[in-house]
This record gives sequence, C-alpha cells and structure tokens, in this order.
Amino acid sequence: MAQEVSEYLSQNPRVAAWVEALRCDGETDKHWRHRREFLLRNAGDLAPAGGAASAPREEAADAESGTRNRQLQQLISFSMAWANHVFLGCRYPQKVMDKILSMAEGIKVTDAPIHITRDELVAKKG
Repeated sequence: MAQEVSEYLSQNPRVAAWVEALRCDGETDKHWRHRREFLLRNAGDLAPAGGAASAPREEAADAESGTRNRQLQQLISFSMAWANHVFLGCRYPQKVMDKILSMAEGIKVTDAPIHITRDELVAKKG
C-alpha cells in the first residue's frame, strides 16, 4: 500500500504538498508514512483537487472555510490518536477507539510495537 500512496502523491503534487504540510515536527518517517495514509484515506474533499488550482469563490469559500477547518482539525486529531494508539499504546474512550479503528480499516502496519497494559500484567500474575 505504501507504494500505491507514493505513486498517487507523485501524480498529484497539490495533494502531496497539502498532506506534507500536516506532518508534525519530529514525527518519524515510519509514523508519518502510516498517518499520511490514514489522512489520505479519510480526507475526502478536504484535500485539494489533484489538478491545477482553481479560482477562489470568495463568498462560498468564506462560508465553507469554518466548517472545513473544523473537519480538517478533527481529521488531524483522529489521525494522531490512531497513530498514538498503534505506535505508543495509548488508549482513548471507547467511542473514540471505535471511530479511529473504523477509519483505519485496511491500513496494514506490520512493524508496530506490541504493548501490554497494566491490567494485562496484573491478570498474568494472578
């Protein structure tokens, strides 16, 4: 899948520039590769069109920008929560876990660490 994402981005430079701007400082290449896939799979029409830039529609753009910005911030938050869960073992409320896991369906992470929770450790000792 990583090859498909790279190929897609090479054919869509505006989308590539848009998604690269969402990378966090200090984010490892491994984390970014998977989080980028999460973002691209779930961006829908938040991502720019792959073709040439279109002329801005002033009034419509102003009306939509607040909603689009909130949707983008939510998508970024979900992508970070998912990456934190996969790579760092973080847990979130069940509703959030259900949402991020459904959004990540089909993303193959083969090199994620295995985390053991405190509850699992206690259960093994008992």
